[in-house]
Amino acid sequence: MDVALELRDITVTYGGLTALSEVSLAVAPGTVHGVIGPNGAGKTTLFNVACGFTAPDSGSLHWQGERLEGLRPHRLAGLGIARTLQGVGLFDRMSVLENVVVGADTHARSGFWSSLLGLPRSSREERELQEQAHAVLTRLGVASYADRTPGSLPYPVRKKVALARALAARPRLLLLDEPASGLSADEMDELGALVRELTGEMAVLLVEHHMDLVMRVCDHITVLDFGRRIASGPPAEVRDDPAVLAAYLGDAVEGV
Repeated sequence: MDVALELRDITVTYGGLTALSEVSLAVAPGTVHGVIGPNGAGKTTLFNVACGFTAPDSGSLHWQGERLEGLRPHRLAGLGIARTLQGVGLFDRMSVLENVVVGADTHARSGFWSSLLGLPRSSREERELQEQAHAVLTRLGVASYADRTPGSLPYPVRKKVALARALAARPRLLLLDEPASGLSADEMDELGALVRELTGEMAVLLVEHHMDLVMRVCDHITVLDFGRRIASGPPAEVRDDPAVLAAYLGDAVEGV
């Protein structure tokens, strides 16, 4: 099986607390790989390792077959990886369009001096980046907010703008950290349809606590509990796993 992103035997400790213990997963191209687990299971820590926010104590990360050494967040765009965070992380003093242009700017060809001096190539490229950003906003149904600032928008709209900024980078892998938080049932359904649509363009690693969304959109699911991987497989297989049921219900489930 081809692998876009692979985490091998990841262990993370904070003082005497083990947040992750030898956790492995592999995200295949063109698929949605979900990570679920009860509160405190280690989902956020795993996401932070994948983003380069947290360096593991042991284990390794591999991107398209190559080992990643010393991954940091600023390297993600150059690798073809984009992310969204639980907090939308938008620039409040910039317009919605300008925020999304920041994502599209990873493909800019003009150099620093060309941009600084406003040379024709830079101006032309700026128009192209704005057109790309506007196209992504249109795709997500929020183009009408292009000239607004994020702080003036409802939270679900800000979530879409943050997603638009990530998609504007045209990544090969999209990392989503609880994208459904704060969304209504209809908005969650819309998000699920979009995530499935994205598999034609990229792989998706989805960390989420809404089980119904995960079961609907994911091709493969990794389940964490107390920092350990307790199950991994297709949604139907994971849903009926006794260890998963026990983790969510708090006790062993008899007769399953």
